[in-house]
Formats: sequence, structure tokens, C-alpha cells
Amino acid sequence: MVYYSDDALLIRSMEPKDAQVFTDGERTQGWNADIAKYQMRLADQAAGKAVSLVAVFQGQQAGYVNVYPDSAWGSFGGKGLPEIVDFGVLEKYRRRGIGSKLMDVAEQVASAYADTVYLGVGLHNGYGSAQRMYVKRGYIPDGSGVWYRDKPCTPYDTIYTNDDDLVLYLSKQLARRGD
Repeated sequence: MVYYSDDALLIRSMEPKDAQVFTDGERTQGWNADIAKYQMRLADQAAGKAVSLVAVFQGQQAGYVNVYPDSAWGSFGGKGLPEIVDFGVLEKYRRRGIGSKLMDVAEQVASAYADTVYLGVGLHNGYGSAQRMYVKRGYIPDGSGVWYRDKPCTPYDTIYTNDDDLVLYLSKQLARRGD
């Protein structure tokens, strides 16, 4: 399915061929990429649990994002709210508006399900540009504090690693489609 198209950018549903392209692209960047992540997103999409989006810039897969309409994870898990999960733009395609357009489309998809969307953002410096982008887009901390491996941290918890599982959940009010 095509969600957006202009002269340079197409945003469509994720397809099986995208899994290897993104795995290879992220490995080239030095990331610890695993094709299983994309295969899981494809399976979730096929099962109707997720909407997985891919940005194609000038014919090349450049970025991806997933919307889980009724996410079971995180601070709003199980409350009937959509979560934006696993957003990324390959480094060679950044600073071209691709990530912003992907987020626009992801938020439009989410607005079909609820008037609030949420996401978790990592706390290490690899997430710095995403943290800034989310704030600029109007996301605010949800007040539940820091989470690690899908559980909220309690005051004075000792966390020994600042990995991708240490996150802060943010939420944003959306205008529901049709409002």
C-alpha cells in the first residue's frame, strides 16, 4: 500500500525484500543489525498487529517506522493506544526530510486508532537526534520515568548498561482522522 508519494519520496508498506536492504545498510553503518527484527515486523504486519512503513528515496530504501495500533508494551501498553516503534533512517539519507515525512505518515496512521500516540526513545547519545526531533514534534515525557526491558525503573535502581532497552516513553496528542 502507498501512503505518500512525491517526485523523490515514496512511503509504502514494508515488503520482504526490505529486510535484507535495511540489515545490510545498518551493518555498513556499524550498527548491530539483525534481519530477524525486520522479519518480525513483516510477520506482525501480515498478522494485522502492525503497520510497517518504508520510505523509498529516489528509488532506494532509506528509512522505516512501525505503528502498533494496540501496543502491549511500555507505559501505555494494553490501553488501546498506538505506539510508534523502531523508527530509523539510514545515515546516508538523513537531513533530507525523510524522517519527518515518515513520522507524519506514522502519526496519520496512529490517528485512525486514537487521539494519543506514544513511543519509547533510547537514552544514549545514539538517540540524540531522535530525542530532539520528538520534542520538536510535540512529544512529551509521559511521567512514568525511565524504563528498562519493558519495566519501569524505581527510584535508585542500579542500571549497569545504557543500551537500547533503557528508554523514556513520550506521548503526543493527535487530531483524530475525520475530526
